[in-house]
Amino acid sequence: QVQLVESGGGLVQPGGSLKLSCVSSGSIFRFDGMAWYRQAPGKERELVASITSPTSTNYADSVKGRFTISRHNVRNTVYLEMNNLEPEDTAVYYCNANGYLARRGAYNYWGQGTQVTVSS
Repeated sequence: QVQLVESGGGLVQPGGSLKLSCVSSGSIFRFDGMAWYRQAPGKERELVASITSPTSTNYADSVKGRFTISRHNVRNTVYLEMNNLEPEDTAVYYCNANGYLARRGAYNYWGQGTQVTVSS
């Protein structure tokens, strides 16, 4: 069974930095794409950043220039470097893996989330 486990969340002051990691297990294939989503209290889950083969990236406007997504392809691991954090970044951050296999169809896996709190 494929599992995604996030780590690296925590409490940080405004202007601080955090690096999130998402490690997968149980997969026998390389994910086509990996992404980070976040969900703040009372709000919908939103896409923060994504990365697909080979190294194409996409960022939400709110995090461009501050967040950087990267991946270790062989290990199906994805990272999110977050700099200049703002209170608005406070949310539960979720790791996502997605893609398509001819004999399986589309797949979409989620981690359990890691809390990021930006506050003084």
